[in-house]
Amino acid sequence: MFGIIVTLLDLFLLVLFAYSILSWFTASGRLAYDSPVRKVQNVLSAICEPVLRPIRRIIPPVQVGGVGLDLSVMVVFLIVLVVLIPLFSS
Repeated sequence: MFGIIVTLLDLFLLVLFAYSILSWFTASGRLAYDSPVRKVQNVLSAICEPVLRPIRRIIPPVQVGGVGLDLSVMVVFLIVLVVLIPLFSS
């Protein structure tokens, strides 16, 4: 049972990492609307946004040099790692 949970959390971390990297490309506005990268980003968004949205309500984006820095991805990443560490040790 723990193996399945660990695998799912590992996969979620990979999806979250890919989502955060692809968000940099889509935020630049240089991708066409029907780009394959945008389609992948939409799928990753459907997976990540339900988890990130409640964190964003608690911790809004921080303004850094006129750009909003979204800390919710890092917070969720750290929470998942904190959950995974005891699962790996048992």
